[in-house]
Amino acid sequence: MMRHSATLLLLAALLGPALAASPLETGEAEVTVQPREHHLYGVVEVTSQSTISAQTSGQVMEILVDVDDYVEQGALIIRLKDTEQQARVEQAEAELKAADAQLEESSKEYQRTREIFERKLVAQAAMDKATAALRSARARKASATATLAQAREQLEYTRIRAPYSGIVTERLVEVGETASPGQRLISGISLEQLRVSVQVPQSLVPAIRKRSEAEIQLPDGRRIASESLTIFPLADPRSGTLTVRLLLPAGIEGLFPGMLVKTRFEIGTGQQLTVPASSVVYRSEVTAVYVIDQAGGISLRHIQAGQKRNGDRITVLSGLDAGEQVALDPVAAGSQLKALNQGSRDE
Repeated sequence: MMRHSATLLLLAALLGPALAASPLETGEAEVTVQPREHHLYGVVEVTSQSTISAQTSGQVMEILVDVDDYVEQGALIIRLKDTEQQARVEQAEAELKAADAQLEESSKEYQRTREIFERKLVAQAAMDKATAALRSARARKASATATLAQAREQLEYTRIRAPYSGIVTERLVEVGETASPGQRLISGISLEQLRVSVQVPQSLVPAIRKRSEAEIQLPDGRRIASESLTIFPLADPRSGTLTVRLLLPAGIEGLFPGMLVKTRFEIGTGQQLTVPASSVVYRSEVTAVYVIDQAGGISLRHIQAGQKRNGDRITVLSGLDAGEQVALDPVAAGSQLKALNQGSRDE
């Protein structure tokens, strides 16, 4: 039994250094062409916001929504007293019926007169009179039809409907008040289509105008490309900035007017030193990589890493030179370095 234990100890002693010195997989710190970016904060805005005003007179009979309520497009939100408007509709309908009856009678009379006139049994004056009566009847019907349409429109004005789907932001009238044409009744916004307004330094505007692309980072970390980009051709002389408006895709959730969001603009390209992202070690406030020299030695090197990631590589601002090799498995590299340091102390 003692011989067997001694054999195992001998094998461990022989194989230990070989295992500790197993080669590490490395990646190279290399210079690559990277997009140059500029990050700015912008303010979320709505594209559709409005205040609905009364288009006819009437007492407010019912308000069907309140602040923060969501309403669908076309939904009834306020109802005005419609007694007068309903009476006008009924009167216009009666006038249209009378005009229809007159037109029907005039048409029959015109047809009879024309048949007799073609047989030369009546004078031209009779034919002219029948023609004039028919034209007058047609004109009366057209007028009655227009009057009825106008009356129905006035009646519809007593039923205030949502112009688009959105959220009520302010009530400007109460039940019992008498609304007059032009009086503001209710305000609302739509969250279906949002945009971001950004103040951009004038020095960046030419590059932004050339690329006409931007990206918005949402509060949950998602990145959304803007659908369009508009640069306002008027600079603020105090800040030296221009307003750039980014249109977001429809239906973005989690954003509300007034929120601050980060935007990203590409303003060109440049050469930057990068290393594989898997090689970077983050320990508290320290960022480092394990550098493998030509002799196989391992050392932990502090670096200053940039925020930019391009696929599986990350930019390095300082601490490394192009061509240096870094360990792709920091855990294995750390273990080997610890073993080497321990061996040095034992000796």
